[in-house]
Amino acid sequence: MTAITPLEFIHKKGIFGDHQKKNESDLLKISEVKNLVIIQIVQYKGSKININDIKIEGLEVPTQNSKVNSNKETRILWSAPRIFLILSSNEKVIETVQKNFKDTDFAITDISHSRAVIQIQGHHAKEILKKGSPINFN
Repeated sequence: MTAITPLEFIHKKGIFGDHQKKNESDLLKISEVKNLVIIQIVQYKGSKININDIKIEGLEVPTQNSKVNSNKETRILWSAPRIFLILSSNEKVIETVQKNFKDTDFAITDISHSRAVIQIQGHHAKEILKKGSPINFN
């Protein structure tokens, strides 16, 4: 993929902050996960399709709050009732989605160009997420 990511012009590489005299293993590492296809699927209110009958790359579509199903290449996230996100490193997942989710029952939107996935690694990564996320980590 050669798509420009939303962070293309603001992402700066380097070591920032209070890093002097610290072990590299104690530092936080923040990076962008690139080359992902991100698809939003919304089931129309009038749709009679049972979402439990649909699978993408062998994965069931989650129907519960904060549920995620994943394999090596793909993750399917429950976002809201009848709304799902698919994140995949498989470029052809969009074809699979279009084949399994009929446009008479679902709105399918490729939002790869407007979303970024970041990866946070380090001992205090959970603390960073607690400060900027509505999710209760306790």
